[in-house]
Amino acid sequence: MSKVSSKRQITLPLDLCVLAGIDSGDEVSTFVDRQGVISVVKKTLGSAKGFLSQIAVDKSMTDEDSLNSHFAKSHSQS
Repeated sequence: MSKVSSKRQITLPLDLCVLAGIDSGDEVSTFVDRQGVISVVKKTLGSAKGFLSQIAVDKSMTDEDSLNSHFAKSHSQS
C-alpha cells in the first residue's frame, strides 16, 4: 500500500507501473472522478495527433476574431 508524503507525493508500486507501461522519467497526467478515484495515465507522444483533423478551419480569421465571435454568440443567447 502506498502512503502520501508530507509533500503529497506517492510512490507508485512497481507491479502497477509495469502493467501501465510507466517507466522512471515518464510524464503522467492525473485525474480525479466524482467518487474521489485518482487515475494516473502515461502521456504518450502523438496520442492526440489528428484529434481535430475533421474540424473546418477558416484561415482568414484571426485568433482575436475567433474569440470575439465566440463571445458575441454566447452573450446573444442569454
